[in-house]
Amino acid sequence: MIHAIVAAALAMSTVVLPQADIPPPGAVTIDTINGSGCPSGTTSVSVSPDNSAFHVVFSSYAAKVGPGAGPTDFRKNCQLSIRVNAPEGFVYGISKVDYAGYLHLERGATSSLRSTYYFQGMADTGYRSHSWQGPVDDEWRATDVASPIIYPPCGVKRNLNINTELRVNVGTSDPKKTSFMAMDSLDGYAKTDYFFSWKRCP
Repeated sequence: MIHAIVAAALAMSTVVLPQADIPPPGAVTIDTINGSGCPSGTTSVSVSPDNSAFHVVFSSYAAKVGPGAGPTDFRKNCQLSIRVNAPEGFVYGISKVDYAGYLHLERGATSSLRSTYYFQGMADTGYRSHSWQGPVDDEWRATDVASPIIYPPCGVKRNLNINTELRVNVGTSDPKKTSFMAMDSLDGYAKTDYFFSWKRCP
C-alpha cells in the first residue's frame, strides 16, 4: 500500500528537475504555521541564514501518564501547516528531519514518536516511527530520512503538512509514578530541524 502511495505522489511531483548544488539565494520566509495539539503561541519557527533548513521550537508539546495526567494526555498530536515562500525558479522537498526532546519513563513504560509529511493536494508517504522503553531519564533524539524526496509541481504554492504524534503507555510500570515524553528540554529549549532539498524549475 505504501509503495502505491509513494508511486502516486511521485507521479504528481516534479522528479526530473536538476538538483540545486546549493540552496537558492534570496529570502526564504514562512507565512503560516498552525497546529492542533500545539496551541497558538507555543511554537516558533525560523529559517537558517543559508536557506538549508528551517527550525521549529515547541514549548508545551508533551504526552504523559501518571498522577495529574488527564485521560487523553497519554497521546498528543501536532499538525503543522507551513507555507514556504521559495525564491522564484525553485521548489523544495524535505530530505531529513532531526527531532529532539526530553524523556522520562519509569521501568515498564514505553513511548513513541510517529510522523508523516505531505504537500497539500498530494498523497502522504506513510508514517515513520521511533520507540523507547523505560527506565530512561534523559534527552532523546530521532531522525527521519526521506526516501524518495517528494517535491510539489513548479509554479504552484502548496502548504507542507507535517503531522507528529507523541504517545506514552503505562505498560507494566507503577501507575502512581509519572512517565512523560516532551518535544522540548528541561531548560525549555529543543528545536526540530527540517532540512530542505532544493531543485531548479525549467
